[in-house]
Amino acid sequence: MTTEKTSAVQTDSGSASEALPQLNRTLHAAAKPPVRIVHLGLGAFHRSHQAWFTSHASDAAEWGIAAFTGRRPDAALALAEQDGLFTVVERADGGDSFAVVGSIVEAVDGADVQRLAELVAAPATAIVTLTVTEAAYRLGADGQLDTNASDVAADLALLASGSGNPSTPLGRLVFALAARRAAGAGPIAVVCCDNLANNGTVARNAVTGLAAAWDADLAAWVEANASFVSTSVDRITPRTTEADIAAVEAACGYRDNSPVVAEPFTNWVLSGDFPAGRPRWEDAGAVFVDHIEPFENRKLWLLNGAHSLLAYAGQLRGRTTVAEALADPECRTAVESFWDEAEANLTGAAASGADLQIPAYREALLARFSNARIAHHLAQIAMDGSTKLRMRAVPVLLAERAQGRSGVAAARMIAAWINFSASAETFHDPLAAEVSEANKLEGTERVRTVLALVDPAVAADDAVVDLVAGLLGTSTTGA
Repeated sequence: MTTEKTSAVQTDSGSASEALPQLNRTLHAAAKPPVRIVHLGLGAFHRSHQAWFTSHASDAAEWGIAAFTGRRPDAALALAEQDGLFTVVERADGGDSFAVVGSIVEAVDGADVQRLAELVAAPATAIVTLTVTEAAYRLGADGQLDTNASDVAADLALLASGSGNPSTPLGRLVFALAARRAAGAGPIAVVCCDNLANNGTVARNAVTGLAAAWDADLAAWVEANASFVSTSVDRITPRTTEADIAAVEAACGYRDNSPVVAEPFTNWVLSGDFPAGRPRWEDAGAVFVDHIEPFENRKLWLLNGAHSLLAYAGQLRGRTTVAEALADPECRTAVESFWDEAEANLTGAAASGADLQIPAYREALLARFSNARIAHHLAQIAMDGSTKLRMRAVPVLLAERAQGRSGVAAARMIAAWINFSASAETFHDPLAAEVSEANKLEGTERVRTVLALVDPAVAADDAVVDLVAGLLGTSTTGA
């Protein structure tokens, strides 16, 4: 449910914010729908996207979300103080609008694995949604679950011994699915909302891979009872600032410790089965399709790919936000060139019946990226590049080269990331240690070693290694 509020409430500028009432369900007369969705990865994007869509469904009163945090409990603790309510601030060029979202009815520390298992095992629970970041699926360069990764191996040891709670999102989900199996609660849909190509398949392989490594019977149950829905998700959602919190207080007349700022644009494309039911997300604009790959690739290559290119090239050139980077002619040209390569390899989507409207999509992206009122920080986008580039740059590079073209624009994105990895004060990546060691090498040996961490096939191509090495000295990649 939502309560729209677009006009400012006059408040005494001299009064302290503490004098305002805190957002809660009594204040907004917001009843709690029953928990039927469990979410892993409580953060700003989930609240501006899946929770927003659920709150705008015509049957929202039937679908409550229990959302679990990832590494830290802070978001759950803050949201719990407000009975799960929060404000979505839609920030357009012409001003802000405000809406209270009430679909999250329980906010829980992700470390409370017993509560997660209890909720997933409940017969009323029909869906588990995931926003756990691309890196959390622990895929190796071959696209398969890396059971030798230290945190995955640690979770497997805990699951096998029964002596502790798993610490990764995958481990926690597998533990909870085991509880559902034991309770005989029936089938369930797992909906991946992370920016991965074929993300439903990725989630299936990761979950069943971990389940099989622990208990073959559980893996068989998951295969028979869990559907894995693929999605393409889109809504630019920057980090919330103190100024955003103050803006909500001034406009709405209440205190909200967990508002979310987002662009007005929303998009959600889904493909897959919901054996235990789902909300009417289509009422809020969600689209259900038989073939999602063209939509995934359009989003991953054009939007996410441009974001990554701007994140690395922009920061190397001293920019801090997407809008600032796009206003830089060097970065703008690099993005347009990459889009040209990506578009050339998206045109075959028409064969599947998908109308991707790519020219209009590109124009809309330019407008969205240029919204200076959305301070989408490049440092936020730059994290986990070794995983992201595998989905955003490598497919375009390989497709271009398969057509006899150089793929120089996609290679430029990788070159910018390599230079960024060596120069950034803080470099967040699941392979940060390996990248750091590779950066101690020189010349093409350095490039080949770093590329191998992203995609071994690309690293084995001498022409690609030479292409990327040559781009390291250009202005867009930090020369």
